[in-house]
Parts: sequence; structure tokens; C-alpha cells
Amino acid sequence: MSTANLLRLFLLAAIWGGSFLFMRIAAPVLGAAVLIEYRVLFASLFLAAVGVFLRKKLDLKQHWKHFLILGLFNSALPFLMFGFAARTLSASLLAVLNATTPLWGTLIAAVWSRTMVSGKVLLGLALGTCGVALLVGFDHVSSKPGAGLAIAAVLFASFNYGIASNYAKQAKAVEPFANAHGSMWASTLLVLPVLPFFPAPGDPTVGIMGAVIALGVLCSGIAYMIYFRLIQDVGPSSALTVTFLSPLFGILWGVLFLGETVGWYTFAGAAIVLTGTALVTGFRPGWGFLRKATA
Repeated sequence: MSTANLLRLFLLAAIWGGSFLFMRIAAPVLGAAVLIEYRVLFASLFLAAVGVFLRKKLDLKQHWKHFLILGLFNSALPFLMFGFAARTLSASLLAVLNATTPLWGTLIAAVWSRTMVSGKVLLGLALGTCGVALLVGFDHVSSKPGAGLAIAAVLFASFNYGIASNYAKQAKAVEPFANAHGSMWASTLLVLPVLPFFPAPGDPTVGIMGAVIALGVLCSGIAYMIYFRLIQDVGPSSALTVTFLSPLFGILWGVLFLGETVGWYTFAGAAIVLTGTALVTGFRPGWGFLRKATA
């Protein structure tokens, strides 16, 4: 992996780790529906501007169903669940629970293809479950009213990401930028009907709107562009490394900017979840890509 792609990898992990920080800041004021509608709308407008600059057109007539399915499971539903959970849970806990996504993806793939999973994968799934249980059992946030429902919402969000990843493997190949751009507009339309039922509980300040814009433009629009560039340059397996890095940044940003308290159980739970994820995905953390970073 080149130095440039290594920097992109860490930048993407830092950005996606920051998404939990921005949601934690804005969700209590805006609520899940309004926050996420802003997020996907700002991301759509940003990607539309980039598309005009790069002269990339969306073939909506041919791919509109694909964009709707991808937008529903990869953005609208999981974003709403995270927005709901961010009103109660810490950014650190959100980030670590999100790392269960590959576990769900593997489990869904096994059911989808009706194949038995290996012993290593079963061990990984068991470790992931134990890691989540450790986090939930010891984290003081879990004792807050509504925390149980919020944790279930995050796990359901990760489950939807697993559906989206398996759908993408089966779907007809679409250009990566078009996937990001089209799915964001689809998410904007899908979240819109929810708004009348879940109005914002408060009035946003300049700081809140700044967090929302960062969430849409930086954590969705720019992050997708970096992610798809990594897939193109180094392949999906190496790009998967971001799954192991973003929870660390999520914890770091929560401590630095929100004053969140983390204990031994946070790091132990995160380590167990990520170890389970590595077993499930077959990820091997060899350092060869680092030695080639100057290539």
C-alpha cells in the first residue's frame, strides 16, 4: 500500500469515527429523522456538485430500483437507527457496536446462500457476541432509560449494513461514484415521509448545524469518495482495515471533545469484537502493507 493510500485509510477511519461524535452532538436537538434528512440531503448536494465537476451522470432510468434498495439498507434505515441511538448512547459505544457490521454480513451471507459456516467463523461470531455483552454489561450508559432500545437500534443498523453488503455483491455492477451519489438521493426521498411524525425536539444553533453539515458533507460525501478510491486502488480486503480503525477514532473523539469516560471494559469489549470480526472476515493483520508504504 502506498503512503498516499495509507494516509487515505487513516483519514477515512478518523472521518467515520467522527460521524458518531457529530451525531451525538446533533441528535438530542434535532431528533433522528430531521438529523438524517439533513445528513443525506447535504451529502446528495455535495456529490451532485462533484458529479457536475467530474462530468459524471446518473443513469436513473436504468438503476433507480438499485439506488432505492441500496439507499434503504445502506443509508436511510441504519442512519435513522444511529440517529435515534445517539440521543442516549455515547459516541464511544456507538462506534464499537458499529464494528459488528461484518459479523452480521457474514451471518446473512450464510443464510442467503444456505451454506454452513466454518468453526473459525462460529468462534468469531461467539466472540463478537461476548464483546457486545461485555460492553453493554459494564458501560454505565447502558443503565440510562431507553438504553436497551438504543443498543438494539444500533445492532439493527449494523444488520442493515450487512444486508446492503450482501445485496451489493449480488446486484448488477454500477460505477462506485454513481452508487454513492444515487443512494444518497434515494435516502433523501426515503427519509422525507418520516419527518412529519418525528419533528425536531429543539431549535438548532450554529454549532449544531455545523455538526450536521460535517456529518453530511464530510462523513458521507467525502468519506464515500475516499472509500471507493481505496477499493479501486488497494481492493476491498485492504479497504476493510477501516473497520478495525474507526472504532478507535470514535472512542478518541468521544473522550477528547465530549469528555466521555471509558474504562477497561471499553477497550476489552472493543478488542473482543474486533478479534471476532477478524476471524469472521478472514482478515489477517500482516504488516507488509506498512513496510511498502513508501513504495
